[in-house]
Amino acid sequence: MNARSLISSIFVFSLIVSSSAAVRADAVADFYKGKTISLMIGFGVGGGYDTYSRLLARHYGNHIPGNPNVVPKNMPGSGGLKVANYLYNAAPKSGTSLGVFLASTALEPLFGGVKGKFETTGFSWIGNMNNEIFACGVWKSSGVTKFSQMREKEIIFGSTGRSAVTSQHARVLQHVLGAKLRIIYGYKGTKGINLAMNRGEVNGSCGLTASTVVARWNRDIDAGDLRIIVQFGRKNHPALRGAENAYDLVKSEDTKKALDVIFRQGEAGRPVAGTPSMPADRVTALRTAFMATMKDPAFLADAKKTRLTVVPSSGEELAALFKSFYAMPPTVIQAAKEAIGRK
Repeated sequence: MNARSLISSIFVFSLIVSSSAAVRADAVADFYKGKTISLMIGFGVGGGYDTYSRLLARHYGNHIPGNPNVVPKNMPGSGGLKVANYLYNAAPKSGTSLGVFLASTALEPLFGGVKGKFETTGFSWIGNMNNEIFACGVWKSSGVTKFSQMREKEIIFGSTGRSAVTSQHARVLQHVLGAKLRIIYGYKGTKGINLAMNRGEVNGSCGLTASTVVARWNRDIDAGDLRIIVQFGRKNHPALRGAENAYDLVKSEDTKKALDVIFRQGEAGRPVAGTPSMPADRVTALRTAFMATMKDPAFLADAKKTRLTVVPSSGEELAALFKSFYAMPPTVIQAAKEAIGRK
């Protein structure tokens, strides 16, 4: 084959590849045109996950081929377990149903939770809006100003459900760090727990994230009503006001590895999931649109207005992270299960 023929063949091949990509893009656009995507939020109105999800919904459709409407719908229950089960088992598999729920909820099967009727790696993971460092705080009614006092005095914590970080992280305080506490379940997100603290029903909350502390809790902290008592991260986060670090309160490296299983879930702090068995071209389009949204100046301007931090990760990265938890040694997983009060 001479040089002219080779160049001609390459040109024809590139046209075929471009044409095939265009056909796929047109097929996705044709599907989504005029449609509505339901973005189901596993929490009540007004909390951190709700705020992030509604911000995403306002901008996401602008980047999806066909520009569908994206409508947020609150479906609170057990840290998003209701959404996860619905999304996996009952929602349409076409690409018009997405969900936002806790990473801890996504990992329920790994931790032996029988109420999680799904496979973590079976979801079509779309992307993650922010990495998070978690913390626990106590209300002024607790009379507690430092963590050591929690080993002497029982604190009542509020929680959304047993699979939620509001429960799991409180159990770490109890089973690993020796805190005396009792948990009351059934609240709709950290906002609901905050209202319960104001009413005097409970006097503590876990599941507080550094981003939500900045965006939603600073006023309570500045007023002296709320104190961040302990944080969970290999490095201290400046937004958490010098709270003691759980990793500094344990000596065993094996225990710290178990804590990593629990708290590295913060790397998937605001995950967005799609249904299993979604057509591959739509998964690709939704992932690409998600990352484009995360870079959209209008989206970032709105995030700044609401004091939300955006440190995204792609759907591929999110799927790999969840898969990595399942590759951890069984002994480490067992230690993590015991840390959150499971056998």
